[in-house]
Amino acid sequence: MRIAMFSTKPYDRRSFEAANDGHDIAYLEPRLAPETAPLAAGAQAICVFVNDVVSAPVLQALHAGGTRTVLLRCAGFNNVDLREAERLGIAVARVPAYSPHAVAEFTIGLLLSLVRGIHRAYQRTRDGNFALEGLLGFDLHGRTAGVIGTGKIGALVARALAAGFGCRVLAHDVRPDPELLALGVTYADPQRIAAESDIITLHCPLTPETHHIIRAETLALAKPGLILVNTSRGGLIDAEAAIEALKTGRLGGLAIDVYEQEADVFFEDLSNEILGDDLLARLLTFPNVLVTGHQAFFTRDALRAIAEVTLGNATLIEAARPLGASEVRAPAG
Repeated sequence: MRIAMFSTKPYDRRSFEAANDGHDIAYLEPRLAPETAPLAAGAQAICVFVNDVVSAPVLQALHAGGTRTVLLRCAGFNNVDLREAERLGIAVARVPAYSPHAVAEFTIGLLLSLVRGIHRAYQRTRDGNFALEGLLGFDLHGRTAGVIGTGKIGALVARALAAGFGCRVLAHDVRPDPELLALGVTYADPQRIAAESDIITLHCPLTPETHHIIRAETLALAKPGLILVNTSRGGLIDAEAAIEALKTGRLGGLAIDVYEQEADVFFEDLSNEILGDDLLARLLTFPNVLVTGHQAFFTRDALRAIAEVTLGNATLIEAARPLGASEVRAPAG
């Protein structure tokens, strides 16, 4: 199968070349958008990442150029117009689970760094400042942690917080996990989680129902000093509401590996440029905000799994065999 891969970085190329078993891959640096869709002309499939735009106009342009398959090298698919893909007869396949441990471990790393000021201490000591003032943290043990979304990643985080750190864990998901219930995790609605938690970590998909699940109304319920961590989807948090909550102290700390308007910023080196996103620039001014650039998935193990599953999906589609959990379809109705 001829595949046009968009948003390609050197590490993508290395992992896909190592896993490739005969597909013809054209590695393209530009992000997929209406103006770059013609680059895929003649390719049977495209391969895209989280910030590529797979809208109706893009799908129409791809279809006109001969593309009949969209391969997502990620789990999320909120950037794809699934109804238009179905109308055009374009198959959509994703990587449903590549390394949940990678994201779960990174989440705990962000949480510990934020709560204990590790990232700030690192910068201080490099400047010869070994003072502890301003780095006072708190124990996770005995605190209440809210975990919104207990799929593969959220379940690992909930288990680590409950069994590893001795937190009382409140969770929310449309399907409670029996193993977490047996561990003592309590399922609750988001309002109760917001009101009772010292820490909230987000692990749910971005849907119309979860868009800005953390907003002004949610934060108004929180105890002063709430710690919020997001390694899932940027659109789960209303950034303007988070800034207001940081200013009042309602949010005691924020760690984000994703951001709603990240598409033009993340995965790029902008160190010699002026950051044009005012909300992100404002967030970066807070000493109790930790921002990373969509890094949680980024391990050798995860990249290998992503390449293997993505190319495996291409092989299955080429052979007209079922995709199983990798298949993505538009919701009924």
